[in-house]
Amino acid sequence: TELLLNMCSDSDRPVSLSSSASSASLPDSQSAFGSSGGLGGCPPTYPQHQNGSDISLDLTPVALLDRPGEAQAGPGWSPSPGRARERRMKLSHLDRVVMEIVETEQSYVRDLRSIVEDYLGCIIDCGQLPLKPEQVSALFCNIEDIYEFNSEEFDIYTLYCMNYPNSVSVLRECMENDSLAKFFRERQATLSHSLPLETYLLKPVQRILKYHLLLQELAKHYDKSSPGYDAVEEASITMTAVAWYINDMKRKQEHATRLQVLKKGKTQELIVCV
Repeated sequence: TELLLNMCSDSDRPVSLSSSASSASLPDSQSAFGSSGGLGGCPPTYPQHQNGSDISLDLTPVALLDRPGEAQAGPGWSPSPGRARERRMKLSHLDRVVMEIVETEQSYVRDLRSIVEDYLGCIIDCGQLPLKPEQVSALFCNIEDIYEFNSEEFDIYTLYCMNYPNSVSVLRECMENDSLAKFFRERQATLSHSLPLETYLLKPVQRILKYHLLLQELAKHYDKSSPGYDAVEEASITMTAVAWYINDMKRKQEHATRLQVLKKGKTQELIVCV
């Protein structure tokens, strides 16, 4: 339980970034909004939850499998395929669920850090890009708050998820500007990111809607007689409610948008008739 409670702590944040930060997150690159990462096409739609059984749990990080005596072999050492497979078989399903939660959370925090420091920070330091303050605000919204997040309040994710369509729209506008398009392409190349900024901006949306699936999987294989079971179950219920609330707010937002479009269309028809 302590491991789960501490997985968002500052100790999980890496000292430096590398291209592995993006490659480690490739499974999440499939846009939950129905986008493949490109900037063209129709506006994104809100994500549908994937089935919990789709979560990959085949994790065997060397750091967690090494025995004390084997650590002396050096950072480049890895166990033989047979030995790694043997140790993987010894891990319980519950162990693999916990490892999935912790490792994907660490990867997610690295991605957030890259957005805040490598993109937003660079834009602020540059000061010569043809970007208006309101564009920067719409593009990144409250991503800094999410990165620094260390409380039990998940309301900040609601704001980010609601703003995501605006973020995509602003980024599309930026990519139509030659100097801005060049800037974003150069940043991606410099960071050795295989994925564009739009995919990184989707990470918080994907992550907040996946917590309840991971926790449900954890609760399913957790010993109900264990002292930590109640905490896991409560966390699962809480994050399920958070996901439901965000989806509900998004549906209301889309409904309001459709009404505005209809009203605008009727107003234009009246003007034409007059």
